[in-house]
Amino acid sequence: MKDTKVELLFLSEDDMVKAGVLDAKKCVDTMEEVMSLLSKKDYIMGGPSRNQHGLMLFFPEKSDIEGFPTLESRDRRFMAMPAYLGGRFHMAGQKWYGSNGENAKKGLPRSILTVSLNDVDTGAPVAYMSGNLLSAMRTGAMPGLAARYLAKKNPKVVSLIGPGVVNRTCIMAYLAEFPTINTVKIKGSSSKSRTAIEMKEFIEEKYPQVKTITICETYEEALTDADIISEALSCLKNQWPTLDKNYIKPGALIISSGSMMLDLDWVEKNTTKVVDNIGMYEEYVNDFQEYDEFGSPIPTGCPGMWFANMISDGKIKKDDVRHMGDIVRGIVPGRTSDDEIILTCLGGMPIEDVGWGYECYQSAIKQGIGTKLKIWDTPLMA
Repeated sequence: MKDTKVELLFLSEDDMVKAGVLDAKKCVDTMEEVMSLLSKKDYIMGGPSRNQHGLMLFFPEKSDIEGFPTLESRDRRFMAMPAYLGGRFHMAGQKWYGSNGENAKKGLPRSILTVSLNDVDTGAPVAYMSGNLLSAMRTGAMPGLAARYLAKKNPKVVSLIGPGVVNRTCIMAYLAEFPTINTVKIKGSSSKSRTAIEMKEFIEEKYPQVKTITICETYEEALTDADIISEALSCLKNQWPTLDKNYIKPGALIISSGSMMLDLDWVEKNTTKVVDNIGMYEEYVNDFQEYDEFGSPIPTGCPGMWFANMISDGKIKKDDVRHMGDIVRGIVPGRTSDDEIILTCLGGMPIEDVGWGYECYQSAIKQGIGTKLKIWDTPLMA
């Protein structure tokens, strides 16, 4: 008889911790594999181009329909992020999340995420897991991977621009890669911001090898002498800060995972440009780019979109933007000199969620972690 039983493994957040979701070094290694597969085009993301970040529900600011959900806060949204990842993973999956900036008042994170994995051949679900830690770790692991290939040898000073969850997992990845880091600078909304203080306490507790941890008053203080500038700001539209190029030293690696602004003429002429996936930023331009009355693109806070616009405007060639996956595979160089300033944009992709989700799922299987949930023994209608 044919085995028609379908069941999935449910992994709670506690299960995910036991399965190793917080292993920063292993997560960086997994992202290295994921980027290599992206370079080989052994992946699919959403949309006809296979490069869309995800599909979002946009809520209106107001509605005449009684009870209809409205924006209410700066971040009420839902998003589905589907992907297929090839290689040894050979798995389809999706990250699904709901988000609301008002959640903090309820003691909840802004976004609540889950990740599902599906068999590519049958479509059957194989796992459904808590996604907040998974997403945070893969997000921080990508800057860790960028630093592995693009930072100067033996970096010592890291600047964290935005002391939230993303930069917390970033510093976990940086410190897993570089025991030479002995100084961390933190720039929050103020020197007394809760997240900045919590970041300082986290590093003091977990990483006693870091001898100097400073909460900075100004961006000048934060940027000066930094070997790695790790930006992970969540900003309202057009309210991202401008980082002054004059405080960025030769040889610095700037990693953007959020929203910021720099002198774009300086970026064009004086930085080496690296992205995770230029196709995704071209999709961003198609979907979100706004233009002024003269038809020129209005700058956003996303460096990947800057690069895409520079390419379309003929200011740089497409080959001038390097891809992390190509660097990992040795197809293009990473850092070529100690004085080179490298600007990297890492916007996050669902193939990363599938890759790290698969690793955690496999670890859970080996350790007998999680709860099996039955879909059916035999389908009623087939």
